[in-house]
Amino acid sequence: MRFRFFSTRTEAHVRRSLEYLEEANLAWVEHQAAAEHHAALARMYAERIQRIEEEMKNAQQSRSVVMRQPQEEAREEIERSKPESIVVYPARAGR
Repeated sequence: MRFRFFSTRTEAHVRRSLEYLEEANLAWVEHQAAAEHHAALARMYAERIQRIEEEMKNAQQSRSVVMRQPQEEAREEIERSKPESIVVYPARAGR
């Protein structure tokens, strides 16, 4: 009759080690998926930042164009022939 004191203990350690290994692999897969998710979010926000900056740039350019147009129109109006500053009224007959 053989006693297996150490072999049963070894089997328990091996089983427990396999459980730890499976747990570690599962955690790795979960963290890998989370990392991919965060990388996708980072790309999305980078694209969003570029889009917002482009919109702001376009808005500033259009605002500067709109601001320039009235000034240019005012200059053109001033440069045009000025009307007489003295208004001539017809003479009244009843005086």
